[in-house]
Amino acid sequence: MAVVLILFIFLALYVAAVYNRLVRLRNLAKEGWSGIDVQLKRRADLVPNLVDTVKAYAQHEKQLLEEITRLRSESIRPHSVKEQAETEQALTITLRKLMVVAEAYPDLRADTNFLKLQKQLSEIEDTLQKARRYYNGTVRELNTKIESFPSNVVAGVFSYSKYPFFELSDASARHAPEINL
Repeated sequence: MAVVLILFIFLALYVAAVYNRLVRLRNLAKEGWSGIDVQLKRRADLVPNLVDTVKAYAQHEKQLLEEITRLRSESIRPHSVKEQAETEQALTITLRKLMVVAEAYPDLRADTNFLKLQKQLSEIEDTLQKARRYYNGTVRELNTKIESFPSNVVAGVFSYSKYPFFELSDASARHAPEINL
């Protein structure tokens, strides 16, 4: 009888420990996503200023500027992780195009406001890359715990499911936009 009681206590402690670890990992993944969300918001807030500055110099780039504005609006709406990654990938590619267009306008490249916005965008992209790595690292750890035996049994009992990675499908979007100061 004492052996059964000891085994039951051991099992209960094990389940509690695994459950608490899963809770911790889930919260870290949510924190990681929050970090990405903050940086995406900072970038989205920067885009209208960048568009306005370029618009003053590059009147005939209207279609590109409208596309950036549309993607910026799309990026601040709530999405699933996969949809957010796709939207951010499209915005990053379009911002790259904007930087290429800016190269054709010497006055724009010399504008102090534009240079400041480029620098801020570059800093945000670097921070965003770090936030993505943190999120994906915590998701990897959580998903591994959810899939590994015997913690997968506890995860199944408490209805834990895998979190999606923040992945960019286009290889060119994996790099921050080229910002030439």
